[in-house]
Amino acid sequence: MTQNPANRDDDDTPKDPLSEMLANLMGGQGMEGFDPAALAKAAGLPDDPNALQAIFAQVQSMMNSSSDGAVNWDLAHDHARQAAAGNDPSVTPTQSREVDEALRLAELWLDPVTDLPSTGIIGQAWSRAEWVEETLGTWKRLTEPVANSIAFALSNAMGEQMPEEMKSMMGGASSMLANMGGALFGMQLGAAVGALAKEVLGSTDIGVPLADLQMALLPANVKAFGEGLDIPEQEVRLFLALREAAHARLFVQVPWLRGHLLGAIESYARGIHIDMSRIENLARDLDPSNPEALQAALSEGVFMPARTPEQEAALAKLETALALVEGWVDELTFEAAANLPSAAALRETIRRRRATGGPAEHAFGALVGLDLRPRRLREAAALWASLKEARGIAGRDAIWKHPDLLPTTEDLDDPAGFAGRRTLLEASDSEVDAALEKLLAGEFDAPDASGTEADSTGDGGPGPDESGADGSGSDGGDSPKA
Repeated sequence: MTQNPANRDDDDTPKDPLSEMLANLMGGQGMEGFDPAALAKAAGLPDDPNALQAIFAQVQSMMNSSSDGAVNWDLAHDHARQAAAGNDPSVTPTQSREVDEALRLAELWLDPVTDLPSTGIIGQAWSRAEWVEETLGTWKRLTEPVANSIAFALSNAMGEQMPEEMKSMMGGASSMLANMGGALFGMQLGAAVGALAKEVLGSTDIGVPLADLQMALLPANVKAFGEGLDIPEQEVRLFLALREAAHARLFVQVPWLRGHLLGAIESYARGIHIDMSRIENLARDLDPSNPEALQAALSEGVFMPARTPEQEAALAKLETALALVEGWVDELTFEAAANLPSAAALRETIRRRRATGGPAEHAFGALVGLDLRPRRLREAAALWASLKEARGIAGRDAIWKHPDLLPTTEDLDDPAGFAGRRTLLEASDSEVDAALEKLLAGEFDAPDASGTEADSTGDGGPGPDESGADGSGSDGGDSPKA
């Protein structure tokens, strides 16, 4: 691309450097048609020819690669690992032992405060890169619906904005645009997940079991979290271990809960629609010398239109479920940590952290249009506390037996009154069940013409004139006393 983009052809049409680059790549010229110095100057890239050669090779590979679905998950994985790799020391044997001991002690401390049994899962200490490897499959499941929508919209918009001569040059290579859209989103998603790896404390830090049947802490992040709290590191680690063990116990002993939460998130994500006009405007105004503009647009969530009423309702249900999980864990952790001097301070710190979210969590939420924060954590914790007071530990934890028993958004509005309302509801259900059992057993007949219930024998029982002289209804013989 030796011609200056500012120069004009015979028809006075400005040259589009992006079009030229695509034309050379798709025309099979590879790197031969590029002037590295000119391109570096235009794009702000390093002017080292070897470095540029490697960059363009990656771009060409990205555009010609295929992936399973619309999103390039291989690129998402690579970028997540790269983003998490900075200052990510390997877990030492000492750290592994400390995490294992903390999680074992946490299981013992939880036993007296919950009716759900221990899991028997062996706790692990993960580096940030290991967290990425263990959780990326769940991130893919959670984000795939909206990720596919954005990748498809990006490829369509780029195709519509491409000059006609470029379209004719592409021929049968139209799949390249789809690959390009999927690659762009995959890289951005991977960067967001990698940034999260630097903030999370365990495998369930955001209230969702990202790794099935796992229990783990990230020592590097736990240490960073405790800095500035003026609390011994051992207490911080043990408190976080209690939270991790409580999450694991809930998700393992309540088998339907993981699918319930992940299913709610998937349903919400499938309802997200992409604002095509914004993508078209971005593609129309795309400056090839400023690739950061597209990345910034993706990270700021500019493609997400305002939520519909249906979306708001779905989000309210999801937030209620997340709040119930976090509220239960919050209440149990505080009870189990009664012997820790710093329990109250750590509880409040975690509550605020979960309610506001960190920078990476905000970036991830903007990218996929989904916040995984329990905004009503305090109300949920108060509800579980009132249930324990009214019903005891077993009665409180029995609520997790079936999803239909879970409190609703309205119950969070009046957490103290939930136990009383549930008692009345159960009493009403018991009366209906008892009446149904009598009816099925033939012991409960419809009222007769006089409006009174008929006797179960069907003959109405003896009338006044059929009774004995003494009014007892006896035939004169001796009868047993009741």
